[in-house]
Amino acid sequence: MSTSASDDPKTLVSTDWLAAHLKDPDLRIFDASWYLPDMARDARAEYQAGHIPGARFFDIDDISDHRSELPHMAPPVEKFMSRMRALGVGDGHQVVVYDGAGLFSAARVWWLFRLMGKTDVAVLDGGLPKWRADGQATTDAPPVIRDRHMTVTRNYPLVRDVTQVARAAKLGDHSIIDARAPARFKGDAPEPRAGLRAGHIPGSQNVFFKDLLRSDGTMKPKDELRMVFRDAGVDLQKPAITTCGSGVTAAVLSLALERIGKTDHALYDGSWSEWGMYADLPIATGAA
Repeated sequence: MSTSASDDPKTLVSTDWLAAHLKDPDLRIFDASWYLPDMARDARAEYQAGHIPGARFFDIDDISDHRSELPHMAPPVEKFMSRMRALGVGDGHQVVVYDGAGLFSAARVWWLFRLMGKTDVAVLDGGLPKWRADGQATTDAPPVIRDRHMTVTRNYPLVRDVTQVARAAKLGDHSIIDARAPARFKGDAPEPRAGLRAGHIPGSQNVFFKDLLRSDGTMKPKDELRMVFRDAGVDLQKPAITTCGSGVTAAVLSLALERIGKTDHALYDGSWSEWGMYADLPIATGAA
């Protein structure tokens, strides 16, 4: 078993890396699977049926800000801390997050940990499908959990609200990158959430998150990631704001930007669920 030179416990690790470190006492693994309704999958039921040994289930909808009407907005610091403590995750732990789609919702939890000031966190490249394809074991046994203390300091520059994004769109001083499928970005396809307008934030560029992935669900090498952003017309010299439908796949863009060494990126947490809802916010349609 060989771990790859591209393994980075702060961004992305391979299935080989995780298999080699599976019994490390300070490793904590999360199954952060989350699916859109049209995917017709039950993330928690799938976790209970089989997960990577020791993995805890991270419920993206539960560990969120329930004061907001928007879906799964980042939770208050206190809620994040209490949920992590109950899941036995605390200071000094290396966290690895995966999902059942390959590389989809896990990046959202990677971003969330970073928002809470935790940088020893990585996404499992290719997720559970790659783990299983590589012949690695899964279990239906629940993990043994002991309370652990966690210190959290919110890293505010990693998130943007609607006012900040509207200002950035107007001034053109940021690269706003949208992770949704091209048809949704152009306004040719309806949004999966009822009541939202179709289109995109004026001045934003479209980098469909799947274009950052290889056919096996793993992330493309760094030079190819740079090319995908460049080919989409993204100016990597400007600070970046990532966005999508509800702040999940935007985090795949954030992860890719971090992989290529671009650290001045933030995620628009409300994303199109918020922007598409307000008639007084401008929208654009067609290609960027």
